Amino acid sequence: MAAVAPLRVPVLMYHEIADITATTSRFAVTPEAFADQVAYLHDAGFTAITAGALAELLAGGAGSLPERPVVLTFDDGYGDFHNQALPLLKRYGHTATVFQTTGLVGVEGAAKRMMNWRELAEVAEAGVEVGAHTIRHRQLDQLPDEELVEELAVSKSLLEDHLGMAVPGLAYPFGYSNDKVRQTARELGYAYAYAVDNAMTTSEADHFALPRLTVKRTTTIESFRKMVNGQDTLALRRDRALSGAFSVVRRAKAGIGTA
Repeated sequence: MAAVAPLRVPVLMYHEIADITATTSRFAVTPEAFADQVAYLHDAGFTAITAGALAELLAGGAGSLPERPVVLTFDDGYGDFHNQALPLLKRYGHTATVFQTTGLVGVEGAAKRMMNWRELAEVAEAGVEVGAHTIRHRQLDQLPDEELVEELAVSKSLLEDHLGMAVPGLAYPFGYSNDKVRQTARELGYAYAYAVDNAMTTSEADHFALPRLTVKRTTTIESFRKMVNGQDTLALRRDRALSGAFSVVRRAKAGIGTA
């Protein structure tokens, strides 16, 4: 099958896989809900590929997409990815991509723990792609040039040095980018970058602003089914509207005409 045959691919964005007792974040998905979601993907015939594999194929790389592709991405690098998500992914034969905030590696808090370098190495050895998510999870479109370069370059090099492999992928914190951010990412050697946008990824998407669909605590299994099958939902429309409003505010704050 030609790589461009599935014109609309669901790229899912997760954060924590944790119960309400561990975190109150609205972006946290309970382990039970996540188990139901990955089971549905398996039973419905979806094949998980990495964010990098999809980006490469959409850019005209060799190979082809499976009949029903899906991409599961996890931002920040929470410890529960290693403890909760990875075993479920292995059970169902799914792969994924973790976009790691390098300044948080090994950090332990009262309720949240981030993956350490050993766990990240185990994740990579299990066939999960590891991409960059900057150093400090800052709003890249608001940074001066020197700090922007540091956030993008150092996070990439740290991951490559510790894991011993190329890291071509990036996810923008909060999904925020603009022309300068995207051009800087290209110049620093990234091959692709993901935003949010809450839309399906298509062959027409900017390879440095690839969209993702947000999965959060309030995402029911019915909403999840609609999401991965390309049906728009009220929650996605609301999230897109909020993103549009934030984009206007950020452009005004940064004095930049395009974002």
